[in-house]
Amino acid sequence: MSSAEKFIILPYRKNRGNLVPGEMRQASNAVSAEKIASAMSDRFVGVAAYAVMVDEETGDMTSPRLLVKHGEISDLNAA
Repeated sequence: MSSAEKFIILPYRKNRGNLVPGEMRQASNAVSAEKIASAMSDRFVGVAAYAVMVDEETGDMTSPRLLVKHGEISDLNAA
């Protein structure tokens, strides 16, 4: 099983009073992920940038590490 660290940005919206994740974006590195999250922050209720470990065979993501957050976000570790 081969794993690699990837960087993702996850925006959040409100839907009927609930916080729901939007479409995930990928970044090439941590600095880029933080910049993208910051740029998206005025268009969403919340935006978070994470570093995650991805199993390259299955695509499963584990061990999310929050890099930066703007506004309201949900806890990925609770899912």
